[in-house]
Amino acid sequence: MAVTFALAQLALVRPGMGLGWDETVYVSQISGHAPAAFFSAPRARGVSLLVAPIAAWSPSTPLLRVYLAVLSGIGLWLALRAWRGLLSPKVLALGGALFASLWVTLYYGPQAMPNYWVAIGALAGVGCFLRAQADRTRRAAVWGLAAAAALMALMRPMDAAWVGLPLLLASAVVRRWRYLWLSLALAAGLAAGAAAWVIEAYTGYGGLGQRLHDASLIQGGLSWNFAVDDQMRSQSGRTLCRPCTGAIPNPVMFAWWFVFSMLAAVGLALAVRARRAVGATALPLACAAAAAFPYLFLIGYAAPRFLLPAYALLAIPVAYGLVSLVRAIPSGAWRVSAVTLAAVILAGHLVVQSSVLHQTVDRATEGHRDWARTAAALNRAGVRPPCVLTGDEAIAPHIPIAFSAACSSADTDGHNGNTTAAALAREAGRIPVAMLTTRTTTPPPSFARGWRLIHVHRHVYAYVGPAVRRLGRAGNA
Repeated sequence: MAVTFALAQLALVRPGMGLGWDETVYVSQISGHAPAAFFSAPRARGVSLLVAPIAAWSPSTPLLRVYLAVLSGIGLWLALRAWRGLLSPKVLALGGALFASLWVTLYYGPQAMPNYWVAIGALAGVGCFLRAQADRTRRAAVWGLAAAAALMALMRPMDAAWVGLPLLLASAVVRRWRYLWLSLALAAGLAAGAAAWVIEAYTGYGGLGQRLHDASLIQGGLSWNFAVDDQMRSQSGRTLCRPCTGAIPNPVMFAWWFVFSMLAAVGLALAVRARRAVGATALPLACAAAAAFPYLFLIGYAAPRFLLPAYALLAIPVAYGLVSLVRAIPSGAWRVSAVTLAAVILAGHLVVQSSVLHQTVDRATEGHRDWARTAAALNRAGVRPPCVLTGDEAIAPHIPIAFSAACSSADTDGHNGNTTAAALAREAGRIPVAMLTTRTTTPPPSFARGWRLIHVHRHVYAYVGPAVRRLGRAGNA
């Protein structure tokens, strides 16, 4: 199943798709292709470390995609191995297949993004916790729990804290020495993974409290906010729904949401009734709810990838519920009918997921290629390294375009603010500086007044500083 998952990524998510916006930020921290982009407060360095074996020496995006697809398959296999002995191989294989078949899992598996790896760490961590609790002689499971916690915290510290909360609560409620050791292992893993993020908070963000405050502001301020409908809108393939407006998509696209939730509850009920695998269904369900809570009720926008840890954990009780329901049906025609019905439903699920994935990949591929064409046009126009790109991200995405053009990206305000207008004006007299825009009727900011306006590519224009010498086919607006 894990091998099929890796191969499906390579077949359905084209290795030549190009890097996305957030990916360029993570990859630029380690790549020699372009200067490092501004690293905002919520981000952690885990993804940059993950891609370092490839990005540190090769600018090839297809090679990076292949590497991440293979690595994601290995990660899923290892995470499911942590559950061996707790549930039957059929349940584990089905749970892994359900998670791997989601369009959002296939889409983000080969990407330089943290959410899939938080999901893998969550799945492995809960499995190791349960195995260590069931058998006191399994020291490997304790080490596995610490490693899984470190992986989550290295990728996204706050997500790791939410996932780990039910595990810590379980230890506090039971009050057994074995649970105490597991709590210490979990806490040690979380601390080890988050250490770099905390240290960086004091060296570059004004302290831990300030970094948490800045991270909250970037996410729109964490407070009570019902975002379930936003997540439903994003299931149509909107990788970032901010602001999340528009009509709710066809219910077929998000019906699996409610089916998953129902089957997970059924799995837990059947486990309680049979007095078997109660912990193996209840604990992942609790951790899934904790992982999903901040993204369903505390932020005012949505991205499907935010819920990947919840989906990975939910897949286990869902698979247990499905297998238990089929086994509960007497042998004969009724069981054949039930299996046939389940197969038809799963086939329909795969059709919906593949359709959304296909549309999402097509949109992303075209968008990334457009960024590359814009970057090439800027290079031909004289904006060549060493160079700087700036602009309003709501108008023109200068950060990924800057990475493609091998330029630095700069902002004078907003979440990615890393320079001043005066500094940009000084740089413009020394090296090529361009401000991207799509609004030719809007006056440029003060630092760009007097700069020449050129047409770059399609609907993108640029105000270029005095150090830029017009070359190639880029013409005046």
